[in-house]
Amino acid sequence: MTKHIDRRDFLKAAGLSGGLALPMLSTAQRKRNVKIGHTGITWVQPPPPRPANSDGTPAPGRGPGGPRRVDPDYIGQIFKDVSGLGYYGLELFTFQVQGMEANGGLAPLIEKYNLPLISAYGGPNLMDAEKRQDNIAQSMEWARLLKKYGGKVVTIGPNGVRRDSYNFKEHKDDIVTTLNEFGKALADIGLTGCVHQHTGTCIESRDETYAVMESVDTRYVKFGPDIGQLQKGGSDPVQVVKDFLPIVNHMHLKDYSGGEAFVGYCPLGQGKVNIPAILEMMDGRTLAGMIMVELDGTPRMPMTALNTATIAKAYLEKQGVVFRRA
Repeated sequence: MTKHIDRRDFLKAAGLSGGLALPMLSTAQRKRNVKIGHTGITWVQPPPPRPANSDGTPAPGRGPGGPRRVDPDYIGQIFKDVSGLGYYGLELFTFQVQGMEANGGLAPLIEKYNLPLISAYGGPNLMDAEKRQDNIAQSMEWARLLKKYGGKVVTIGPNGVRRDSYNFKEHKDDIVTTLNEFGKALADIGLTGCVHQHTGTCIESRDETYAVMESVDTRYVKFGPDIGQLQKGGSDPVQVVKDFLPIVNHMHLKDYSGGEAFVGYCPLGQGKVNIPAILEMMDGRTLAGMIMVELDGTPRMPMTALNTATIAKAYLEKQGVVFRRA
């Protein structure tokens, strides 16, 4: 039987009903009881080179829009940088986890840098009812690889849609059904599926996020919000996290400024997101996954991924977050 959970139950269970104000932490008083990881998206992998014609000009059909490849040196650099800064864990894309199998797998990097793979971002098409079982079966292939390398959470990224013509109500039932079945399949192998609302997908807006998270079976489907994307979409990320706190089991900790770089996002502490309030709610909570710093990488970034991760670390340390020794 599907178990639905009401928003008021969330607030009651979390002790956050009645409009209780969130106390702000004085970093001079104590350190925060949170572990912070980082996603790999900030490290932008260069596109595969186009093969040359006989006259030396690039051949058509490859390049930025070509098939995804996985460069072991690129993955290794992510591990090196994230570990070197003292973050506690890493999230990769599912295609990266799969792609590294042809290059010796991820175990050597995990061991070399003493950096656990916590989560992987991906998921089946949530709207295609006819191919639901096939899509879930394909997703379970990389989910088992994630489990093989000690991963804990699948960050379920909804499939993209044409937002200008998309009708959420027409697809809600299929989305919820697929999430429930996928979440149950993940639970059966010891993983936790966390819905990650995302711009340009079938779960983007505040109303869509609430409609889905209030309808899924929360025994098997948890919430892994991206707070920067909530801010970008016009929602109050503090309120959203507060409303669903009991099932928040993973998070992308992202800031948003609306600037030109990083698709409008920015290094932590330089934007509009009330990150201290988010950290206060997450302080001391036991999660299936981890709070993951994230900043969307772009081809022309004004600074390196390592620079942005260093800025984030410095900001978080001022908020009372303690990092591990590299």
